[in-house]
Amino acid sequence: MGTDSMISIITMMVMVMMMGAKAFDPKEIFMKDSNNVYDPCSDAKVQKNDGFSFGLAFSSKESFFFNQVQLSPCDTRLSLASKGAKLSVFRPKVDQISLLTINSTDFNPLESGGYMVAFAGRKYAARSVPVLVADDKNTMISFTLVLEFQQGTLQNLYWKSFGCDHCSGICLNKQDCAIPTSKCKSGGGSINCGLGIQLAFSGTDRNLEALNTWYEVSNLRQYSLYGLYSNVRDSVTSQFDSYNNLFSNLL
Repeated sequence: MGTDSMISIITMMVMVMMMGAKAFDPKEIFMKDSNNVYDPCSDAKVQKNDGFSFGLAFSSKESFFFNQVQLSPCDTRLSLASKGAKLSVFRPKVDQISLLTINSTDFNPLESGGYMVAFAGRKYAARSVPVLVADDKNTMISFTLVLEFQQGTLQNLYWKSFGCDHCSGICLNKQDCAIPTSKCKSGGGSINCGLGIQLAFSGTDRNLEALNTWYEVSNLRQYSLYGLYSNVRDSVTSQFDSYNNLFSNLL
């Protein structure tokens, strides 16, 4: 089960939950993707329900700066590949709430430097600020990322925090859910500390239609949306681990 499959499963489940909150048109699921730009380092102008490619780069905090200025991971002056950086690319549908997951069985963010930057585009070179994912003491497992568009062009990516009301581990700085790194599988423990990123959109698409999922996410947090995401993430990650174990035994 690949990353795209996991995104699709979770997006569909959230759409079902959203039906009671707003008018729902099933045709939205099957609308054609008119965006043929798949490279996260290229510019795209999108409309609702298009796919949109963006990347997550993992490295040390200093690696994202050149002459004390933060650059996009697409900028070759950073030379991220030579610094052991890792890259994940996702393609969610515009203005649909999605949960992106990275399985900790295959990836340890601490080994890459512990920080994460979301990015897309070349002309505007939109990028988020670097956020800590893992250090020697703690591993963050849940983030919310908002993609802000103007007339279909990405302008900003920014991280949002909703506090620790639904944390199952510990709370850092009264806003970040985390698990002690020593308890994660990557640190020798038994807990799957897979990274989950709740994704939402704001602004307008190329047709000047408002992108509303950020508004919906901020409202639905009071109904324990994070709990839904956590359960689905754990379920999908568990299935992923089962497939890995199966294929390993067959080889």
